[in-house]
Amino acid sequence: MVTVLGGGIAGTALAGALAGSGRPVTVYEQRHSEGGGAFLILDGRGHRGLIDLGVPEHDLHAASYPLDELRYTPDDGVTRRRPSEGHRFWLRSDLMTVLNRFAVDAGAEIRYGDPVTEVRVDPIDGTVLRFGDSTVKTGDLVIGADGIDSVARAGIEPRRSTEYAGDVVVYGMTERAVHCPTDPFVLHFDAAAGSGGRPAATVGHIWRPGAVAALWFLRISRAPLPDAETGIRRVGEWAEAVVAAAPGSVRELTAELVAATERVHVSNARNVSLGSAAPPAPPVVLVGDADHAITPAAGVGAREGIEDVVAVFEAIASEESPAEAMAIRRRAITEERDRVARRMRSPATTG
Repeated sequence: MVTVLGGGIAGTALAGALAGSGRPVTVYEQRHSEGGGAFLILDGRGHRGLIDLGVPEHDLHAASYPLDELRYTPDDGVTRRRPSEGHRFWLRSDLMTVLNRFAVDAGAEIRYGDPVTEVRVDPIDGTVLRFGDSTVKTGDLVIGADGIDSVARAGIEPRRSTEYAGDVVVYGMTERAVHCPTDPFVLHFDAAAGSGGRPAATVGHIWRPGAVAALWFLRISRAPLPDAETGIRRVGEWAEAVVAAAPGSVRELTAELVAATERVHVSNARNVSLGSAAPPAPPVVLVGDADHAITPAAGVGAREGIEDVVAVFEAIASEESPAEAMAIRRRAITEERDRVARRMRSPATTG
């Protein structure tokens, strides 16, 4: 038996793979669905990971659409172009629909509305999971896939908490079609200069012909927001700030996108550092954002989580150590992030 805490992308995909291989698995998740305007871009590696876990490729393609290119334009006006590497656009809610169907069809038990509020490893009782006023003791493997505010991480590594990354992120989805003078099927980033080499603000958008909604976001450097001001908010609370932060070249378009939007999702961008992490060890193993969250600006968080659960699943299927699999994953993630950081400091491809 495997217990998975968190029914997001990583936890649900892992549950489906385990159940599909004949292993009993139970997922505990607080919410039944993840809606709102949040979207993500998943590259070819991420999709290959989901397919390797058994998610039907047809379902993945039917619920998403391919990108032609990613474009980044700082305020020097010189656009940096990155060709698609199997990138596809997702509404997060659509991806979760595909993964939930995959897990349930495979036979995974998903318990919604029954959140784990505490995880404690006891040398006598094993792993103790608290649900409100009740507790469950288990000697089975527990996978902490419960996101950046992980209860599992708080239980086994209480000193490793989140770190504010310096940006507030606002996601919006229009309620009607908006004419965009930009190329469709392209994720556009336009940045205004800041200090220390970091942009003060970045506005992004993506659209496609025939779609009712266009998607946009703002990432702005500032002090973190109080928790009460995050989550789903009325667009009026942010409309003026979003338009004012947009670079002049896209300010008019940004104003049109904001005017066609009713609600936005607002969050403080945060990281979870691997620098102070304890070595992975049973009976509780962390994956994805619970272990190594990175600001959405990096654009690889979902893929990293998927590749984590591929490694963990393969270890369990081979009767090897999922903890060792995550130790190897941590080294690979750190090395790749270092390579990307070095590449970002090198001259970019322009067009």
